[in-house]
Amino acid sequence: MTDSDEKQKMDSLEPGLQKCNAIIKQSSVIEEGTPTRYHLTPTPDSHDQSQPYRKMTFGERDKTKPHKTILIVGETGTGKTKLTNTMINYMLDVQREDKVWFEITDDQSDRTSAHSQTSSITVYGFYLQESKTDLTIIDTPGYGETRGAEKEIGMSLLSLIESKRINKIDAVCLVIKATQSRLSDREIYIFDAVQSLFGRDIDENIVLLFTHSRGAIPKNILMAVEEDKIKCAVNEQNQPVYFLFDNCQSEPDDEEDEMQKQSWDLSFRGITGFFKFLDNIKSKTVKMTQDVLQQQKQLEAKISDIKSHIQEINRKQNELKQTQEDLEKHRKVVEENKNFECEVDVSYEEKVDIDRSKAKEALCCPVCEENCHYPDSWWARNLSWSSVMKDDHCTVCTNKCHYSKHVKEAKIYETKTKKVKRTYEDLKKKYDDNIIKVREGESLVKRLEEELQTLEKEKIKLVMDAFHCVDTLEKITLNTDSLNTLRHVDFLIEELKEINEPDKAKQLEDIKKRAGEEENRALKYMERCVKSEN
Repeated sequence: MTDSDEKQKMDSLEPGLQKCNAIIKQSSVIEEGTPTRYHLTPTPDSHDQSQPYRKMTFGERDKTKPHKTILIVGETGTGKTKLTNTMINYMLDVQREDKVWFEITDDQSDRTSAHSQTSSITVYGFYLQESKTDLTIIDTPGYGETRGAEKEIGMSLLSLIESKRINKIDAVCLVIKATQSRLSDREIYIFDAVQSLFGRDIDENIVLLFTHSRGAIPKNILMAVEEDKIKCAVNEQNQPVYFLFDNCQSEPDDEEDEMQKQSWDLSFRGITGFFKFLDNIKSKTVKMTQDVLQQQKQLEAKISDIKSHIQEINRKQNELKQTQEDLEKHRKVVEENKNFECEVDVSYEEKVDIDRSKAKEALCCPVCEENCHYPDSWWARNLSWSSVMKDDHCTVCTNKCHYSKHVKEAKIYETKTKKVKRTYEDLKKKYDDNIIKVREGESLVKRLEEELQTLEKEKIKLVMDAFHCVDTLEKITLNTDSLNTLRHVDFLIEELKEINEPDKAKQLEDIKKRAGEEENRALKYMERCVKSEN
């Protein structure tokens, strides 16, 4: 085709098609009509599939352009997908009379079925030349009737930060239907959990985006936001900062339909106001957010380790008790004849499938046959990044093995017992031949007691470490009464009392009181989910 033929073809196109011709060439038609819907084709991405997020990029980043990074959170069905596409069309300066509409998202993030939801966040990098601003949208999955969405978001955020794919946040967008009169327990739960992922410096960057609006002030839901203590930016009148959207732009358009025009205008007033907010608000570095996520990661690891130590202590106490009983029973026989036999319960490790309701994977040491981090094992692309690793060696397993000796899979070691006949020499050799070397002549009982003392000391240190994680989170996190803390408080209070730390236990009890645990709808929602999963 000659240049004149190309020009003639362009002149015959609708104005919107002429203006957007370059973008249309990078798109595929979803549906012909008014408007014609196009899906932008993403740039091929060499993204590591093991990462806990999807990455979709459109165009190449221009570092001379302004760049904004936003996180979008909302319940399934609130319209996050359409809202994301509205942002893209605004950035491309698409008008109603252009009769075109561009989309970068698929439909899965807004399906109403809990079984249809994505399991990880999607990161959209929008870097087209036609846009004056580069934009990164971190789109969280819609959440249904199950727990765990906040962990997915936390893992993905930490991974994005550590990989240096994001270094700042401009806005955290809470998407809510304007037609609601109250927030559901599920919404309060996820907003609480997501806000607890950020540092205290982020509150003025949190905004409310109301969808399904007809333009009226959503008084009822605004009152509910205030009553449920959802933190967000406020204006000069100390009222929440919010923007209204209808998001019907992709639907067939009748030029004579005044209601449709009003809906289009409403959404573009909302998106114009939102981008003006982005221009005026100060970006927040992810340093404090990274600190919060790391502390939460450490807290989860410490709690898991404490529970593992408690199980080991119980097993060791039972072994000590049985050994004492057997030795007492055969005292005279032992003195007269060393070759007596007794039947004892011997523990051994067997690898079994994990409980998928608790975790997807576990970090284990095949050398020591131990579960080093399970449940609540945070994702790490490199096992050396795991919270239980220090100087490339595990802090949990018996031999403190190198991280390369560990595996992450959907199996754990489960301790089982079997009856075994033992002689006195068997019992003695068990400890002479193992890692723990003791002075000749020490009794089996003394050796078991020493092992118990070591475990108890390690547990005390872990309990104190976990307390300090909570104490640090109280100082730096935006949501100091978050579920990420509350779900561990009762357990830690009892452990602190057991190690004679009443003042620290009282500090955690004050957290419970301040959070109003009895009336905490988000906490009760989480508890209901736990019961339903069990």
